[in-house]
Amino acid sequence: MKYIVDVNGERVIVDLDGAYAEVDGERVAASLAAVEGTPVRLLRIGEQVHRLVARRGLSRGRWTLDLDGQRVEAEALDERMRAIRDLTAAAAEASGPAPLMAPMPGLVVRVSVAVGDTVSAGQGLVVVEAMKMENELRASVAGVVTAVLAVPGQAVDKGALLVELGPLPSE
Repeated sequence: MKYIVDVNGERVIVDLDGAYAEVDGERVAASLAAVEGTPVRLLRIGEQVHRLVARRGLSRGRWTLDLDGQRVEAEALDERMRAIRDLTAAAAEASGPAPLMAPMPGLVVRVSVAVGDTVSAGQGLVVVEAMKMENELRASVAGVVTAVLAVPGQAVDKGALLVELGPLPSE
């Protein structure tokens, strides 16, 4: 089975075939054995043996690996899932900044931006009170405010559009 693996920002193609692994065109003997009663696995690649502890990440295919005492972040997906992720990532990048939506029902307490404002990633845009707590909603990426639909004192439902953002002007 062929996997596309992103390791610390570098993409590697791994094809597993029984007792062998082909990594970027180089075929080597490979095996993985559990150490009973521990999360440790022994990874044999050719003549080398490595100590490996793998922890699942938050999304499918994401892993935090402890390889011989060194932490490595990796994403391993089969060809089909890698293609789907690449396509959705490309579509998300091309569409520009995401609009700010209410993550829960609540009451708009404060609006901190106006149409035409340039905002940075992480900047607070709207404060919504829900369950007696004020929640500051922030921009996920930098952009320019193109519309403000939230009004202080207004009750909003989950998913309500609060602020629309457009891309930053080209310099």
